[in-house]
Amino acid sequence: MTTFFRFLVIGLAVALASGNVQAQKWTKVRIATEGAYPPFNYVDKDGRVGGFDVDIANALCEEMKVQCTIVAQDWDGIIPGLLAKKYDAIVASMAITEERKKRIDFSDKYYQTVARFVAKKGSGIEIGREGLKGKTIGVQRATIHANYLNDNYKGVVNIKEYDNYENAYIDLAAGRVDAILDDNVALWAFLQKPEGKNFEFVGPPATGKWFGEGKGIAVRKEDQDLKTMFNKALATIRANGTYKKINEKYFPFDLYPQS
Repeated sequence: MTTFFRFLVIGLAVALASGNVQAQKWTKVRIATEGAYPPFNYVDKDGRVGGFDVDIANALCEEMKVQCTIVAQDWDGIIPGLLAKKYDAIVASMAITEERKKRIDFSDKYYQTVARFVAKKGSGIEIGREGLKGKTIGVQRATIHANYLNDNYKGVVNIKEYDNYENAYIDLAAGRVDAILDDNVALWAFLQKPEGKNFEFVGPPATGKWFGEGKGIAVRKEDQDLKTMFNKALATIRANGTYKKINEKYFPFDLYPQS
């Protein structure tokens, strides 16, 4: 056997062995979600996580044929927890932004929505620097919505940041903030509740670089194999109707971008 051929055989053997290890790597996947962003994710009275994000995550895991554990993690620490390997992925309505892609990677988008303001009916609030001057606006900290407000309205409005949106909604209903900026579907869900009946969308959607390319599944940059698995599974549940069933369970409209 020539030296070249011997090295070729050894190289093929190593590649095949590596492939087998890689194929067996993701038999178990830990997934984080916030657990405080209904109807996308929440923790019920029995301590179980649920919501659209959770159902999507479970459907993807079933398609990938991996055993998944889904845990609740406060939003502020959700990316640091991924980087520290407390879990392997984040399915928590996280926007795919250029800033976040400096630290982590994302699957293809699994839904896409816009950002809107909500205020009390008849408030007369007009969205813009003049119309919002002196108003108190609620937002969750460390979010794309907080970044948008701080970059465009700091010094014009009073920005009140919360650990989660559930607390922001409580203050809106109690009149402690004049308006909230959030995802339009999350706000739509709030408007359907008794405490949201006296509120309405105001102004056009907020747009720009802050809002990214849709919502994706976050993974560590080195876990490209896991990203590929999620992308393949997402394409499959889109094609076989599983995604549609989950969407219809929570919303009377399609969250997936058609363009």
